[in-house]
Amino acid sequence: MQLYFIRHGQSHVNLKEWANGNTDEGLTELGQRQALALAEWLPSEIERVDVIYCSTMLRARETSAHIARAYNIGVQFDDRLREIGNNRLDHTPWPNDSLPTQYADYWASERPFAPVTPVVDGGETMMHFRTRVGLFIEEMVQRHPEQVVIAVCHGGVIETAFDHVFNVGPFRHCEVWDSNTGLSFFEYVNHPRRESWRLHYHNRIEHLRRLEWGLSRLEQGETASASKGP
Repeated sequence: MQLYFIRHGQSHVNLKEWANGNTDEGLTELGQRQALALAEWLPSEIERVDVIYCSTMLRARETSAHIARAYNIGVQFDDRLREIGNNRLDHTPWPNDSLPTQYADYWASERPFAPVTPVVDGGETMMHFRTRVGLFIEEMVQRHPEQVVIAVCHGGVIETAFDHVFNVGPFRHCEVWDSNTGLSFFEYVNHPRRESWRLHYHNRIEHLRRLEWGLSRLEQGETASASKGP
């Protein structure tokens, strides 16, 4: 199985000036451009995709819509791909219009067995989060053994996928960071006497370089037009 994880495009909750806490927000204008640039580039990197899974949060759904159009296939939404803190202890999602708005004042990896959203009863811990992401990954292994799978999700999900395939203990010592719309590729191979997982690459963002170049050219053109006057 070839398993590709994609982080969503820039969302309003990613902005430094965002002050409304954890809410289910869509993509910014830049995030939409990032997702479109990804969808235009992705078929040159992954020729065939058998199935697209996606988090049920709005920023991931909007990102996956561009990818689905690029491959002309549907999207299967999965609550296990939601960002940390947006599900309960039993892995069921909090309603998108009533999410826990505040996270704990400690980092999840500092206290992996403590709720990350202690303001609500029944909030998940980092270990519950890792369990639900691990359940998703193992189900993909069983359901799509010879297929190409894309999972559109969140930075925390991708980081937790690393924990799962590398068999990291509960007290993580290294963060794994992702850019918006970054692409990571894991492969599962059923070798009985050697490692089953292969990491081919992490956080590919060639499409963002092209986007930045295009925006720079656009800004230069607008500046040149403005300097000419009416």
